[in-house]
Amino acid sequence: MIKSRCSWVTEDSLYIAYHDEEWGRPQRDHKLLFETLMLEGFQAGLSWLTILKKRENFRAAFAGFDPEQLASWGSSEVESLLQDPGIIRHRGKIEATLHGARSWCEIMNGHPGGFSGFIWESLADAPRINRYSTLEEVPSETRESQDLSVKLKRAGFRFVGPKICYAFMQAAGLVNDHQTSCFLHPERSAR
Repeated sequence: MIKSRCSWVTEDSLYIAYHDEEWGRPQRDHKLLFETLMLEGFQAGLSWLTILKKRENFRAAFAGFDPEQLASWGSSEVESLLQDPGIIRHRGKIEATLHGARSWCEIMNGHPGGFSGFIWESLADAPRINRYSTLEEVPSETRESQDLSVKLKRAGFRFVGPKICYAFMQAAGLVNDHQTSCFLHPERSAR
């Protein structure tokens, strides 16, 4: 039986696995949410498939996206990362990741729900299930992504505009934007 997937999924096996096993599934892990947000920032201006193909390189280069470790990195690590051909070598995005790690640590120490609670309170701790039948219906940003962007920027994050935040919300399962024809849309998967 052929599975009906969202129309943005290409025939690339990496993309199919990402769609089927990760995208839109609610993430609650503090560090996984950090990684997802940082990778969405790196994706700005590029295709998500480019990031997926380099994700393991990113993980190796950024110490598994361990914010506690990254928070102590400085200019020498930035210069080293700028020489790494396995990642996107964009100084602003690299520095934003290290700065984001410091902000993550502050949130973990100061927010009662940690980073996950900080993120999820944007949608009252429950994913929003959308009912889009075509890719053209899916917004690039929403009021919630605009609010999350402002909130993250106030906390010290960079490369977290409303469009990046909406892509993050989709990837981390804060919103479920699987198309209604997709086998992973909750209305279809419940059958």
